Amino acid sequence: MRLPHGIRRPRLISRGGPEGHGDIKKMQIFAPQNNRMKRYYFVGALALLLAACSGDSSRELIVEGRVRGLKKGTLYLQQVQDSSLVTLDSMPVGDEGEFRLKGQIDDPDLFYLYLNKADNNDMNDRIVFFAEPGVVRIDTRWNAFEAEAEIEGTELQEQFREYRRNQSRFHVQELEVAHAIAGLSLPQDSLAMDSLENVSNRIALRSYLYALNFALNNRDSYLAPFVACTEVSDANPKYLDSIYKALNPEVAESKYGKKLKELLEGQ
Repeated sequence: MRLPHGIRRPRLISRGGPEGHGDIKKMQIFAPQNNRMKRYYFVGALALLLAACSGDSSRELIVEGRVRGLKKGTLYLQQVQDSSLVTLDSMPVGDEGEFRLKGQIDDPDLFYLYLNKADNNDMNDRIVFFAEPGVVRIDTRWNAFEAEAEIEGTELQEQFREYRRNQSRFHVQELEVAHAIAGLSLPQDSLAMDSLENVSNRIALRSYLYALNFALNNRDSYLAPFVACTEVSDANPKYLDSIYKALNPEVAESKYGKKLKELLEGQ
């Protein structure tokens, strides 16, 4: 058929021809790449989601164990943050007494395991321990929650237990002297009163010096700046400065290492 002047016959391109074949090749080349990119985006998004849900495992503290004889209660894993006691995790505990609590932590620190037995008695229901990221196991009994607690954790916890054991000896001696002073009558026993007060002061000084020496002699321990900040923060600045300068770099950059630095800068 003859077309009018000025109008060109459209060119038909067969899918089997050179140009049609080239278009098919382009589709075959780019389609798999697009699918692969979609898969990569999906896998990446899934990984981010899982990371957000699970948290940073390198910063996770797990506290597990058993409270023997407990019929019913609630356990709380707690930490002091900005002068407030904060609950990191909690769970009800039944007849078996088994528990597992978790929390994300930045630095080794002091933690509390608190048991609410709903018995209107807050005494002897809190266990204190020093921990870093990892697993701590605590086994105890419901009616002697703190007294019979067996804590298996890191070397830090062992150091903390030894430190508290030694300090408790000084505290027991101070209580004994205080009890003796309370039994005196004035003014008849004024000489005995003065003598006992001197004894009490010497015991307090020994406790204070023990804390200072502990902080000075444990430069690689996160407990050193903790003790300096919480037990002897009013010590002569030159002693606190000696403690800080003796800390290894990692400990100096920890929570209590920074607190000790701030304490020195504020003096």
